[in-house]
Amino acid sequence: MITMGQFGIGYRNRFSRKIRAGGFTLVELMVVLVIAALIMALVGTSISRSVSGAEMRNAARNLASSLRYTRTHAILAKSEQVFLVDTENRSYTAPEREEVVLPEGMNVQLTTARSELTSENVGGIRFYPDGGSTGGHVLLEANERIYRINVAWLTGEASIQREEE
Repeated sequence: MITMGQFGIGYRNRFSRKIRAGGFTLVELMVVLVIAALIMALVGTSISRSVSGAEMRNAARNLASSLRYTRTHAILAKSEQVFLVDTENRSYTAPEREEVVLPEGMNVQLTTARSELTSENVGGIRFYPDGGSTGGHVLLEANERIYRINVAWLTGEASIQREEE
């Protein structure tokens, strides 16, 4: 048997509790923000790697273009022209053009004829009026990517090749 007093107390306690509003606590929001920040950091890193890949391709194309310019200049001027590479400063210079500095973090190596080395860190590839050259290649390396720009000694033609590690 339930008395009115007992029924009233139980009834009041059951329905007098505050209804909790739907939402998130500050701690839950902070956890979500930290996770989002970590994800953005990872995505940002992968995007920056793809940008450096684009910079690598662009640098290789520009270098090959400068080599072709030097060859053409030698043919048109009917005189020998030298394309210089400075491995210490990560730069190169075509005749009658300004020095081009490669992006930070990109390494450059030059393989050329011994007679074309002007110092320990500077060397060149010489182009002749008939279009030929001393030959050689330039390696650009960054973020585990390697581009090799070859110069044929007989024809002086420059070509780009992506090296696989």
